[in-house]
Amino acid sequence: MLLRYFYDQKLAQASYMVGCQMTGEAVVIDPARNITPYLQEAEKEGMKIVATAETHIHADFVSGSLELAKRTGSTAYLSDEGDASWKYAFAKDIDSKLVKDGDTFKVGNITFEVMHTPGHTPEHISFLLYDRNQTQPMGIFTGDFVFVGDIGRPDLLEEAAGVKGTTAIGAEQMFDSLKKFKDLPDFVQVWPGHGAGSACGKALGAIPTSTVGYEKATNWALQMTDQDAFIKELTTDQPEPPNYFAMMKKVNKEGIQVTNMIVRPEVVGTDRIDTLVDETQVVDTRTGEEFAKGHVPGTINIPYNTKFVSWAGWLVNFDKDITLIASAEDFEQVQTDLQSIGLDRLRFIVPVEELGQELLTETYTDVTAEQAIESAEKGDVFVLDVRNATEWNASHYEKAERILLGKLARDHEGLPTDQTIAVHCASGVRSRMAASVLQSLGYKDIQNILGGYGAMKTVLNAEQIG
Repeated sequence: MLLRYFYDQKLAQASYMVGCQMTGEAVVIDPARNITPYLQEAEKEGMKIVATAETHIHADFVSGSLELAKRTGSTAYLSDEGDASWKYAFAKDIDSKLVKDGDTFKVGNITFEVMHTPGHTPEHISFLLYDRNQTQPMGIFTGDFVFVGDIGRPDLLEEAAGVKGTTAIGAEQMFDSLKKFKDLPDFVQVWPGHGAGSACGKALGAIPTSTVGYEKATNWALQMTDQDAFIKELTTDQPEPPNYFAMMKKVNKEGIQVTNMIVRPEVVGTDRIDTLVDETQVVDTRTGEEFAKGHVPGTINIPYNTKFVSWAGWLVNFDKDITLIASAEDFEQVQTDLQSIGLDRLRFIVPVEELGQELLTETYTDVTAEQAIESAEKGDVFVLDVRNATEWNASHYEKAERILLGKLARDHEGLPTDQTIAVHCASGVRSRMAASVLQSLGYKDIQNILGGYGAMKTVLNAEQIG
């Protein structure tokens, strides 16, 4: 048997290829939309991808099951659990097999057993893996059910997809699903769908795999035996879900265009930049420091780094065409990254190398924590905190107001238009993006507080001691 692990650092998303070396057939578990790595690995190992198996309707990335089925003719094994609201609409358009709890299917001489594990979502299933002639499972692909050190959150249907009243039901289902997990042998390996950094839980570990025994000994959720206490802990302090999660649920339920049919973006000159700002949403991918020194008015700043995809999901509108200001060497990868969360409307790319200083007419100011607090105490600036609710509840500056960075475009109406706005996050990374969003919305007198709340807290503590 062949087992390969694939990990997208930008989305903290794991997928797996399992192959039968005797028959040369392979299946991909929870594939990402960019299927190139699977095709390359299969070719290298002399395998043919004949199937995909999906644990649930994902909320945080575009699934590659449809992509693989249409481009390779593979069979998609999809959950038939949950009510009518959680059925795969695209299943009728491909070669698919709908499976329920207790069903089995084979890929070569390898057997997969379906275990219904609702809680994160109603239709969620896990896959127990049996090698040839084994009567005990070797491992379990848990998707967003059990992670290393954590479990899947039950509130996404309510928080991201707007399905009211589902959080408590999901938490109860998760409590019962974990009983099934505890009944598995301790030696069974655990292959989860996400790692540290994913918003699908609140305390995911960075170790890629685990075992049932280790999770029973160390995972907080598997230590709890009181259902009410479990539900309270599971539903408290979950991170606020990114805006794009609601769109992913729709896309992964109904289907999305195959990527090789998407038109490549047009590379255009800077002479069109003003028109593009008027007609599209323009994203400048330079560093926040570069953007602060000069940028095209009306653009927003999402630096192209490992967090680019998740912040694009928060800040970019799915219903509008996109223009990117990016480095020529990043063009192809940036489009792939955007497609991984369904942002398919990338129409134009402006090479950052062609940006002249004459176009970069807008700036914002960096100020120290001391300067910001002094100005705030005098009433000269309005302090805006763009951190999440958990950070805010733990500690915040009493004169600040909070609007989550990802909700700024929607919730900015109450901000002052006749006063300097000094914005901060925890350390200064998110606040730079926030400064760009504010300026694109028409708030031009913006300051970024260097060092964020960490620096502000140091100043405030020093003042209290003094």
